Amino acid sequence: MIKLEKLNIVGKRSGSNGFVAHKATLVNALSRALAERLMLLDFTIGRKGLLGYLKAIAGSNVVKVVPANGADSEEHGIGKRLKVICGSNTSYLEDMAWVGEKTPMTLAEVRVSPNNTVKPNIGNVEIAEALNRTLPFTATEDNRPVLQCVLFKAGEGKLKLVSADGFRLAVQTIDFDGEGQALIVRDDLAGIANALRKARRVNLSFEASGESLDGMKLIIDTEAIRYSFVSADGTFPDYEKLIPTEAKTVVHFDTVEAGKAISSLKVLADSKSYPIDITLDNGLVMLSSPDDKGRAVMPADIEGEVNKVRLDGKYLADALKACSGMVDLKLTDGKSPVLFQVDGYQLVTMPMLTNAEKPKAEPKAEPAPAEETEVAEAIAEAEAEPEPEAEPAEEKPKRKRKAKEPVAV
Repeated sequence: MIKLEKLNIVGKRSGSNGFVAHKATLVNALSRALAERLMLLDFTIGRKGLLGYLKAIAGSNVVKVVPANGADSEEHGIGKRLKVICGSNTSYLEDMAWVGEKTPMTLAEVRVSPNNTVKPNIGNVEIAEALNRTLPFTATEDNRPVLQCVLFKAGEGKLKLVSADGFRLAVQTIDFDGEGQALIVRDDLAGIANALRKARRVNLSFEASGESLDGMKLIIDTEAIRYSFVSADGTFPDYEKLIPTEAKTVVHFDTVEAGKAISSLKVLADSKSYPIDITLDNGLVMLSSPDDKGRAVMPADIEGEVNKVRLDGKYLADALKACSGMVDLKLTDGKSPVLFQVDGYQLVTMPMLTNAEKPKAEPKAEPAPAEETEVAEAIAEAEAEPEPEAEPAEEKPKRKRKAKEPVAV
């Protein structure tokens, strides 16, 4: 999919459709753009090449860009070129300069206006952190295209960013005045969080895409760039029923200390897969490896019953990184989804079954969390509904019967 951005450069027009702008303004806009090709005065120019050139030249804080049609000098013959002047430096750029065969087909249109005012309706850091908390939990498998997206859903004074990969579900809620919904492919959002951190003003909105009767676009305006994302086809799973509403044990602990403990247990593991048992008892959280190679104990505020659950070590580390700081962990039992919760953010992670919890009739080796969890199957089943061609791969009668048991809320 070709992604179109619009760079709004504050400057003034110069003869023959050219423009004059501050070099710092132009460099700032180019460094925050995600597209690799610029549409500039009817020319297509490689963004990284132009950015590198502007950073390299010195002598003036002002850049003048004009078309150089015909014979601009005896040395530069006849031809259509783009003339870039900065102080004593002058360059003549041909169409497709710094654009190669491998340059991605992502486009940014450069527009110049005397001023650019954006009325902010959401914090730049706030939306950037929301993206960083949801993007890592999208699916990587091509057979689940809907789960390769982040759902943006606005209404009732809230904006929710939702992602799931089949065995983890992330939901970030932000105060927001507006309505709309869009399903944006993960790869299209790559780099946007870092770009938004550099913005001073951000306005987020939804509008019709024009590509279909019910098509939508997510629009993110900053003072320098308009980012436009076309919503993908498909229906996101009914994620709300998958978030636990009750818990027998709630623990409040420091993710930094827990992260250090996980790192030490990872070193002791014999393979990249390293399950970790979490035991909650008498004001202490104990993290241990199932093979008794190591354990770490730390104090925590615990309410409720003594409880224990086994999680995939990588999933646990990812969860702590996304939450950061102090976090609440809510647990029902060793077979139910685990809920991490902090500051409007919820992350559901599926447990691994221990030997004591496995049915005796199953002699197979300890399964991965995605193979043994009802909520994981519910996500996959819900995702498959709008895409009939994908049903045979997902449709397993026994697994579907199990999926109905824990999702009632």
